[in-house]
Amino acid sequence: MNGTSASFLVGPLIAFAGVGVLVLLLRWTFRTGVSVVARKPKPGADDEYGLLVPVASPGTYVEGEIMRRTLEDAGVRATLTQTLSGPRVMVFPDDEDRARALIERL
Repeated sequence: MNGTSASFLVGPLIAFAGVGVLVLLLRWTFRTGVSVVARKPKPGADDEYGLLVPVASPGTYVEGEIMRRTLEDAGVRATLTQTLSGPRVMVFPDDEDRARALIERL
């Protein structure tokens, strides 16, 4: 037997293996349900934000941002989020009393 008779068997096997690898890569690339791109956040109820508690219910997002920045300037960690009930300024429970006092002064 010479080297050419083995190429009839090895050649197609290499081609099928290459196509198989491409099929697996393409299935992995185009599968649905899994993405590395972050989804758009969905608003939730006021009590669905873990440890954060709402301390203010501003009328507009701009008013809420002013409140949040006022709290940040005073050293209180705060966030502004859009809930199902509208914008809310939220803080951690340890800062709640201080945040409410600062917001009342506005």
